[in-house]
Amino acid sequence: MTEYILPDATREKLKAVSTASVATALYKRGLRNQFVQGVTPIERKPVVMVGQAFTLRYIPAREDRNPITVFRNRDHKQRVAIETCPEGHVLVMDARKNARAATAGSILITRLQERGGAGVVSDGGVRDAAGIGALDMPAYFAGPSAPTNLTHHEAIDINVPISCGDAPVFPGDVVLGDGDGVMIIPAHLACEIADECTEMESYEAFVLETVKGGAGIIGLYPGTDEDNIAKYTAWRERTGR
Repeated sequence: MTEYILPDATREKLKAVSTASVATALYKRGLRNQFVQGVTPIERKPVVMVGQAFTLRYIPAREDRNPITVFRNRDHKQRVAIETCPEGHVLVMDARKNARAATAGSILITRLQERGGAGVVSDGGVRDAAGIGALDMPAYFAGPSAPTNLTHHEAIDINVPISCGDAPVFPGDVVLGDGDGVMIIPAHLACEIADECTEMESYEAFVLETVKGGAGIIGLYPGTDEDNIAKYTAWRERTGR
């Protein structure tokens, strides 16, 4: 378990921002590889997924170690991860960007939801995609895949640093997912990123409204003209945003 605990206020702020805003805020801090490449939501949800990372690492399966009977083992890492991922956390799985086999299926992911999981992300495949998509909990995978994980993956480590879609993920990092994909926010930056992105989303809402009104973007986006900044200040006072 990690020491950092995501404050409720920060969680709520992050639920109102986008992966695009987070990516820009992290880029300003020199972090360019925090977007999980190659994963998409199985079904788009009306909520933004936010939770701390609880990780599972897969390695390539070696045939003599991964017969179908290993699922009978009570200490099988895949099953243990499902049963120990803390409430409000996101299960993040490293499958080496290999979607040839599933990293989970609808029964396991349903159990994760019932235990209070905030979501699941894998750069590997998923079985029973329709069943997972029907859940309320957000789920992101590299694609559907009928073969069991044992055909190509061995679950080997729980809650260790991993790579997921080329993004470094440390236990306790903050995972944010929307319709575009998933960003990984280093835990120590979560609060300041939430504050900055809240301000960024507010300004972009003003910009979008202004552009729809016929304005050009030069000097508006980014806001470099003083008259646009003044208009934004007045807009915030008028809208409460």
